Amino acid sequence: MSKDQTKDLLKFLKPYPDEIRDIALWLREWVWDLYPNANELIYDNYNALAFGWSPTDRQGHVFCSIAVPRSGNNLHFGFYWGSEISDPKKILLGNGNQYRYIRVISKKDFPKTYIKTLLREAYTNSLMKVKDPKQIMKGATIVKAISATKRRPSKNQT
Repeated sequence: MSKDQTKDLLKFLKPYPDEIRDIALWLREWVWDLYPNANELIYDNYNALAFGWSPTDRQGHVFCSIAVPRSGNNLHFGFYWGSEISDPKKILLGNGNQYRYIRVISKKDFPKTYIKTLLREAYTNSLMKVKDPKQIMKGATIVKAISATKRRPSKNQT
């Protein structure tokens, strides 16, 4: 199962502080447990490490993601099409055309029950964006991009 395919992700997370890696991997496991048939798309970009889940192998179908910014002192749990889902408690940040997220600083403060509700809506919304059912895949981890140049935190940075 793709949940166990961690080699590349662990390599990409290595420069980040231990507590950020721990939270990122905890959130990853949580999403995989909820959506075991989704596909994990990994983007190791110049300014952040981002990985998200999609019913296909396309970024445009990603329903949720985890982004670890170059600062390395927190991470974002986000919704690629967050502007299209309800947020009755108004906790999602961002005011662009689509992406919405929350900052995650600790496991204990992560609103799992509320986010699980938003995930259901985001997943349904994502499936509606898939025009060709043949694009739907199940349970793959795919490294989509690795930037040659990266701006990463120092391993000793807090």
